[in-house]
Amino acid sequence: MTAKSSDLLAPLDLAFWNIETAEHPMHLGALGVFEADAPGAAQHAHELLAARAAGVPGLRMRIAGVLIPVGGAARVPVTDFEPLEHVRLTAPVDDFHAAAGALMERPLDRRRPPWEAHVLPAADGASFAVLFKFHHALADGLRALTLAAAVMDPVDLPLARAPKDEPAPRRGLRLPFPGMREITLGDLDPRRYPGHVRALAGGATQALSIGASVARATWGVRTSPALTADASGRRRTAGVVLDLDDVHRIRKTVGGTVNDVLIAVVAGAVRRWLDERGDGSAGVEPRALVPVSRRRPRTAHPQGNRLSGYLVRLPVGEGDPLERLRVVRATMDRRKDHGPGRGAGAVALLADHVPPLGHRLGGAFVGQNARLLFDLLVTSVPLPSLGLKLGGCPLTEVFPLAPLAQGQSLAVAVSTYRGRVHYGLVADAAAVPDLDVLAGAVTDEVKELLAACGA
Repeated sequence: MTAKSSDLLAPLDLAFWNIETAEHPMHLGALGVFEADAPGAAQHAHELLAARAAGVPGLRMRIAGVLIPVGGAARVPVTDFEPLEHVRLTAPVDDFHAAAGALMERPLDRRRPPWEAHVLPAADGASFAVLFKFHHALADGLRALTLAAAVMDPVDLPLARAPKDEPAPRRGLRLPFPGMREITLGDLDPRRYPGHVRALAGGATQALSIGASVARATWGVRTSPALTADASGRRRTAGVVLDLDDVHRIRKTVGGTVNDVLIAVVAGAVRRWLDERGDGSAGVEPRALVPVSRRRPRTAHPQGNRLSGYLVRLPVGEGDPLERLRVVRATMDRRKDHGPGRGAGAVALLADHVPPLGHRLGGAFVGQNARLLFDLLVTSVPLPSLGLKLGGCPLTEVFPLAPLAQGQSLAVAVSTYRGRVHYGLVADAAAVPDLDVLAGAVTDEVKELLAACGA
């Protein structure tokens, strides 16, 4: 299939598009809970979302193959966009997370713009939820947030305005060589050749360094089978809400960043969960991939996912909660000193050094071997500080939901919204039938940290 647009997928977007299977979809999600102001609030929200989606250009884009570069793909606008194929109203539900888990395991239709919004009315009528699903090839976390905010009620916040059409690309030659950007006429000046050679050599050196770090990171791995069980493809989700002030109290006592505390809470919660289910936490140090955005604020190009990351061994086997936090803080400090372009956590950067055809042919292999790269994902999702509304109904909670790679049982996403921390947990339903226990362990871990800090 030939795409008429020049909005080619970035290498990492192309990787996400090609590693997906029907059993292991690569979409991210967000479950927002709204306070209902009338019995028909959910129905009204459904109508608003459908009407507003029609006016957001970014929601009309599907993924289509291109002839050049071979194996590549691009985002192209559809002419027959029908919002009601993407915005759906469900029957009333008793449990938003139970419903979200069933919906998250369903892959998006790859023939259409790869996104959905499901409106979930609460059985008691007091609230409703909206589950947004965006394929990672269509939008990274920041752009998905922008697209979702564009269909909320207008507020005086740039993020909540409908995304503008993206600037026209520069006129140039796009060559299908690994790691090479678009080449413009100015780049063809012979006086600039030495710089191009140095850039290519630097890219090759970086790829070799990252590859070696990935290999070393597999040595002596001590994790739990509960985190890397054979996946069933079924999904379960859970959410935890914490007081951000409590997190700040812990941070001020021990030092470090809010993110250090949130990662250490995951380590402690996993320890409690493993011990309670009888698997045991002694000696367990799972590798957590902590993504880092490389996108510059207000920068339109390059489009798509621009991610690196830090690989952190979670001190699950450590019994002292404050020592767990100190270990996480020290590890994160070391990773930051080296920068996001080095180390095993920068594995996403290797996508830049693979030609499009390589992504298409090797996507299945990479997807099947994700467990060799890391054991679980722990990611932070930015949210606006101002309150959002839909049809006049305030957004009270929002749980980010990360994709779950094949061969992995748990992914954790965290966001802060209006003074509270929201953990969104996504798990393989067969491998982690007791996700509610892990969710409870998150709350218990914060209480223990507060007690240890004398707060």
